[in-house]
Amino acid sequence: MSDACKLAAGNWKMNGLRADLIEARALAESCAAMSCGVLLCPPATLISAMAEAVAGSKVMVGGQDCHANVSGAHTGDISAQMLADSGARYVILGHSERRADHAEQSADVAAKAQAAHSAGLVAIVCLGETEAERDAGQTLDVVLRQLRESLPEGAAAANTVIAYEPIWAIGTGRTPTLEQIAEVHDALRVNLPESAISLLYGGSVKPGNAAEIFAIANVDGALVGGASLKAADFGAIVAALDAA
Repeated sequence: MSDACKLAAGNWKMNGLRADLIEARALAESCAAMSCGVLLCPPATLISAMAEAVAGSKVMVGGQDCHANVSGAHTGDISAQMLADSGARYVILGHSERRADHAEQSADVAAKAQAAHSAGLVAIVCLGETEAERDAGQTLDVVLRQLRESLPEGAAAANTVIAYEPIWAIGTGRTPTLEQIAEVHDALRVNLPESAISLLYGGSVKPGNAAEIFAIANVDGALVGGASLKAADFGAIVAALDAA
């Protein structure tokens, strides 16, 4: 562990209805005595309701994306100010699914991060290589380029978190070796605009492998997908981080 703040962030992606808020309440109860940060990022339809459901607990709520503009003719989009107004404190930006499905470029991510900062949100900026890039030995080049191009001026520990998610490990059950994770996180640490920015690992993080991942020197937490949907699973991951 580094000196950065520890954070376990759950990305619900396009999952969750109001009935599923019972999982957020259960997580809040199970994490009451833990010292690390705990975050859930549900679909936009649940942000306000989840913020109310976990009010007064350790669990924070975030969004999964935002528009770079404050307002305007952008049907279907949500501004950072709207997220904050709904009770969000964080927002995930540049996730590989957004980069792939919506053709988002690093410059778009930087503009969104700047908007998030202006709205008082912490931006979780995601980076990661494809399997082809990994196999070609380009991982560090790709990830460090994304880092340079995805962060706006003024990015610091108070307003930014970095999540390294190798694209080939997201939702596949495959996980890089501990040495591969350490190599990327070590390189990111020395290239951050501020060394205290938290570095999260994401990609098939589960209760069974969380402790060994959190034992890596420059891993400050995790961005968790499917395992964050159930309080029992995500609570076990949070507990592993709290003990690291």
